[in-house]
Amino acid sequence: MTLGTSPEIDSAIHTVGLSKAYGAVRAVDDLSMTVPRGEIFGFLGPNGAGKTTSVKLLTGLSNPTSGKAWLLGKPVGDVPTRGRIGYLPELFRYQGWMSAVEVLRLHCELADVPMGRRKTEIEQALVLVGLADRANDKVITFSKGMQQRLGLGVSLLGKPDLVFLDEPTSALDPVGRKEVRDIIVELRSRGITVFLNSHLLSEVQQVCDRVAVIDRGRVVAQGTMAELLGAGEIRIQVTDLDEAGMQAIAPFGQAFRSDEWLTVVGVAPERVPDLIAELVRLGARVHAVERGRQTLEERFIQLLERP
Repeated sequence: MTLGTSPEIDSAIHTVGLSKAYGAVRAVDDLSMTVPRGEIFGFLGPNGAGKTTSVKLLTGLSNPTSGKAWLLGKPVGDVPTRGRIGYLPELFRYQGWMSAVEVLRLHCELADVPMGRRKTEIEQALVLVGLADRANDKVITFSKGMQQRLGLGVSLLGKPDLVFLDEPTSALDPVGRKEVRDIIVELRSRGITVFLNSHLLSEVQQVCDRVAVIDRGRVVAQGTMAELLGAGEIRIQVTDLDEAGMQAIAPFGQAFRSDEWLTVVGVAPERVPDLIAELVRLGARVHAVERGRQTLEERFIQLLERP
């Protein structure tokens, strides 16, 4: 670490041992992670893994049982820092009789955006989310995708440096998902850090710079997409390989079995011939060998495999 720097100061988000218990149930358990500034960070996990509870802890909507967290260099709950954070919850609803401008104007008041900036910020938000031509139309006339984009516009009021998006593309059709995805990428280009809580793995793989996977309240893997998926991977169609054989090839890399296909992550290219030779020596029959890279879905399933 460079002298004079620390992750809690330099990062957009930094947590150490963050936990939340509801009686005997630990919804979030020792959550420790770092989100660099200016990136799109994917936060993944199965239903009930603790994703939304984690977001509530980070946004100050819930208090932790133990642990610490910092946002934009300040402890969670710091009042001035709250004004630099945007949030789009998973479940939200605006009154159908209100227009898009009226919704944004209301939230400017709630966020205490200075009066002199409100008109400009509303106009800029509408342009960014592609609703400038529907500014005076009622919310009840909006499609789900348009309402989601309006919610994104609300989260951007006050010119935040960090935005939390909780399942922003859920229940949207492919066109709506692409529209939201394009907005998220645009936010990154403006230097805004995006914390993307999602279960749509293909969406995350397309836009995220870095990912953390949470299961049963704990982070089970985190890193850049390349680190998570593995820079080197080999897929081998193999039969007659027993559990002892699986253990014997462990030095070559992290191995996973799915029917007749063996995936070895992290194997160095120059060691592939040695791996094949070792499999043959162990009595296995090799039918095919493929180079490739895991999809995020494949890696996700591997990480969540439970004994």
